[in-house]
Amino acid sequence: MRVMIFCETFYPKVDGAVHMICLMTDHLKARGHDVMIVAPQLAIPPQDVVTEYKGVPVVTVGGPRFWCYPELLCAPPNIKVVRAMQDFKPDVVHLFHPSAIGMFGLLLSKLRRIPSVSSFHIDIARIIKNLGVNPFSLKLFVPAIDFLTWMVFSGSTKRLAPSRFIQQRMNSIYIRDVGLWKRGVETDRFNPRFRDDAMRERLSGDKPDHHILLYVGRLSAEKRVSDIRAVLEAVPNTTLAVLGDGADREELKAYFAGTNTVFMGHLEGEELSQAYASADIFVFPSGLETFGLVVLEAMAAGLPVVASQVGGIPDVVEEGVNGYTFPIGDVDTMIDGVRSIINEPGAWDRMAQAAYAYAQTMSWEVANDEVIDLYAQMIAQSRRL
Repeated sequence: MRVMIFCETFYPKVDGAVHMICLMTDHLKARGHDVMIVAPQLAIPPQDVVTEYKGVPVVTVGGPRFWCYPELLCAPPNIKVVRAMQDFKPDVVHLFHPSAIGMFGLLLSKLRRIPSVSSFHIDIARIIKNLGVNPFSLKLFVPAIDFLTWMVFSGSTKRLAPSRFIQQRMNSIYIRDVGLWKRGVETDRFNPRFRDDAMRERLSGDKPDHHILLYVGRLSAEKRVSDIRAVLEAVPNTTLAVLGDGADREELKAYFAGTNTVFMGHLEGEELSQAYASADIFVFPSGLETFGLVVLEAMAAGLPVVASQVGGIPDVVEEGVNGYTFPIGDVDTMIDGVRSIINEPGAWDRMAQAAYAYAQTMSWEVANDEVIDLYAQMIAQSRRL
């Protein structure tokens, strides 16, 4: 089959949504299917614009930055996308959280009677709420964004959510018949065997005997990384390693100055695998997630998790078994979770083993095959009409 993917974020930006696009693209190629990606032109300068991903053509669309979230673009329709679709002749269109680019993709798919599936990845309305936008603007923009979300998802042939939480969220804005696209983890890539003494030295700032807390993700307001400082102050002999980049990087470095905190920047490949496996506890206070894929990656590496009750995290973290969860912003409960793992005899070993065992039951291969099966069903149904 020929699958055309429309997405609102792609390289050089790296986040959970981009990771999902790449995983799905890789899986489609491995199964012998043809893929084309339509994505925003995020690279600056122009000569760095992404034109392909592992041999898959990428058609880029330029546009202004999203006013309250400059890491995304308000990319308008583009004639080269129309021509690309004419030449590629897709059997199915996959819209990764459609907004500016995706709505155009949905329109083109309808005009050409191509079945489409929309998957939820970025809760834009909740992002705006977490950015401190004034209440008057919230009253205007959040309902408008929810309406646009309802319109584009409802217009698709099929709809997918990453977790039960997001499934309920979509239902709350009257998006019906929402299926689940289960999340998985690359257990060969994230695994305790990657533990490395030299990486532990780096993560701990040359204090490898400390309890190393790990955060992996975007450095932006909705992730609430600053909440972790309270853990460092309350629990002795702890060091925080922060992996990732984003708009709040410099502000966070200033806020954590004087604490045992190491900002590692963006890591990938074997370095990322080593970082996960060489830490002790994964701490994730995010206030906004559609799933929280990094939590599964940490568990696969054998780390107990202390994370906020957001996205799909309550679906994978079993209290006191492989980690602890806490309400968003509940710093005291987050501290208690870290203390329990560190101080209770045998707790770390038991929970690390349970985290690893749970992650082994999750498979991207099975999850993505289910989406391919959905593509095939939609294609077959459209050809009968």
